[in-house]
Amino acid sequence: AIAKRFVFHKQENTPQEKGECERKMAETILRMTGIQKYFPGVHALDNAQLEVREGEVMALVGENGAGKSTLMKVLTGIYPSDGGTIEFFGKHAEIHGPRDAQALGICIVHQELNLMQHLTVAENIYIGREPMKGPFVDKAKQNAMTQELFDKLHLDLDPKAVVKTLSVAKQQMVEITKALSHENTRLLILDEPSAVLTDTEIDDLFVFIRQLKKTGVGIIYISHRLDEIFGLCSNVSVLRDGCHIDTIPVASVDRQGLINMMVGREMGQEYPKEVGNVGGTILEVKNLSRGILQDISFEVKSGEVFGISGLVGAGRTELARAILGIDKPESGEVYVRGKKVHYRTFADAIRDGLGLIPEDRKLQGLVQIMSVKRNTTLVNMKRVLRAGVISSSLEEKLSKEYADKLHVVTPSMETEVQYLSGGNQQKVVIAKWLFQNSEILFLDEPTRGIDVGAKAEIYRLINRMAKEGKTIIMISSEMPELLGMCDRIMV
Repeated sequence: AIAKRFVFHKQENTPQEKGECERKMAETILRMTGIQKYFPGVHALDNAQLEVREGEVMALVGENGAGKSTLMKVLTGIYPSDGGTIEFFGKHAEIHGPRDAQALGICIVHQELNLMQHLTVAENIYIGREPMKGPFVDKAKQNAMTQELFDKLHLDLDPKAVVKTLSVAKQQMVEITKALSHENTRLLILDEPSAVLTDTEIDDLFVFIRQLKKTGVGIIYISHRLDEIFGLCSNVSVLRDGCHIDTIPVASVDRQGLINMMVGREMGQEYPKEVGNVGGTILEVKNLSRGILQDISFEVKSGEVFGISGLVGAGRTELARAILGIDKPESGEVYVRGKKVHYRTFADAIRDGLGLIPEDRKLQGLVQIMSVKRNTTLVNMKRVLRAGVISSSLEEKLSKEYADKLHVVTPSMETEVQYLSGGNQQKVVIAKWLFQNSEILFLDEPTRGIDVGAKAEIYRLINRMAKEGKTIIMISSEMPELLGMCDRIMV
């Protein structure tokens, strides 16, 4: 009888039903209705909506340019809305700036890092909220408060460290800690928080998020890594072209169904690997050492997609920089096409047919105040010169070809890159190096912040380049990506 009652209880309360029941009982923290947002030439948000309840992790998904970040910037007062209403705990909320949002208890961790590089970790976390000792900042207390936060999050960080000395992954963790340091946080927005984190760091983040749920904090989780959505979130809201498509329990949809909702079409194979024209050795590294790198040796063949795997901080990016002449190796040899090379600068490597799509697109990949067109052609201006003068029409034509190939969402080719979404900025970086036509191309986290549809386009481009005999060296934290696309992987 007990067994029968137990089975009956399980049948009556599936995870989906239980989740829906709990959601109905929890108080609504946020309700955004009919949100409109216009930019020159773009209707970025068209009647968008979103609802989050206490203790809920709500996934917000969509392709690059779908309006996810724009909707969050409206919510946090960075952009004024052009229509619609926002309710916070059932009351109409007027959010005219970030301070209004913070006063309500809304905190955000942006996709792009916004830390002050010359200040310490503790100074960044408590900027504008410093503990005082008379007329002076109590730095000892500030450092102690920061260390207490790190202990709670199981983070191995030094509060006194200057931010510019930290890796991108550690800077991301500082951003998250900064958002969580506000005592009145009721709604936390995480925009691609795991893009540069190791599996261990992601596990720690997920543990903390689950702990945070129990306190009643609502969480909006934006990510292109769908495995995280299914492993962490209870409900998912889908945006496409600035419009709200649907909000459903995660348990009621599978991965392929969610992808189809995001892109509005059937998707093919996620990792469309094709066999390239692999030839002889084109790049050989012998006993290279610099800093964390000790006695590294390997070789790569022409037409090969060669993966480099390892945890963040293992030396993957440092290896690429040492080979390309950005950093000078302490010892070791590099051979390209069988010839020993000594690249004094990155420009030497570019002239020799090598290129790099860097991990940090904001600081190293783009000139933010330049147009999409100029960023695309910047590395190889010779292609758009006519009689020593830049041909504007040719530059427009060629840059648009590459933007169309990668489906860059932009009002025009004259739009400054800083106004594009993070994913579309990444596509412009890739377009630049495709335009350069490099023979050996290093891709450092090439699909970070890129949606599934755009990833498929990039993978097809990688296949095409490999078939043309170009060599692709892919550095990635996503193991399925490496296993799905590479011929060989070095760990």
